[in-house]
Amino acid sequence: MKIFLVGMMGTGKSHWSKILSKKLKCGGYDLDHLIEMNEEKTIAEIFEQDGEDYFRKVEAKVLRWFGEKKTYVLATGGGVPCYHDNMDWMNKQGITIWIDSPIEEIVERLTPEKAHRPLIKDLSDAQLADFLRKKLADREAYYKKATYHLKEAEINEKNILKIIKEHA
Repeated sequence: MKIFLVGMMGTGKSHWSKILSKKLKCGGYDLDHLIEMNEEKTIAEIFEQDGEDYFRKVEAKVLRWFGEKKTYVLATGGGVPCYHDNMDWMNKQGITIWIDSPIEEIVERLTPEKAHRPLIKDLSDAQLADFLRKKLADREAYYKKATYHLKEAEINEKNILKIIKEHA
């Protein structure tokens, strides 16, 4: 079973990857963390030194490594579905679950960690909500291609495990 968690930054994809991998007794991975290990730089440093285009190419390359693995839960970065036909590739490989939290909830989660996120590090708290609304509008068409869509009230262990059992 290959499970890809997609959605905006700050929706809890990494959190759910850890929980689900323990529950399913399989590998749980965070794509951004793997990119940082591979590049020996933080995501912020990659954006700053090499640019977003370079980052998106590396992101797609590291994502494709998962074509060789059999069972895992992968938390993807918020932009992953939008580049290099990544969403279509993930849908062919396994199941995709769109974790969809309200913008207000995401703002609350991201405000304390803005410095570590290159796309939002220079935004004031007031600008953050507008930026996230625009990003969601740009990305929603890609997220809608996910096999499943869980809104905030539906995001819990029981519902996610039910989805996974349907595909087992």
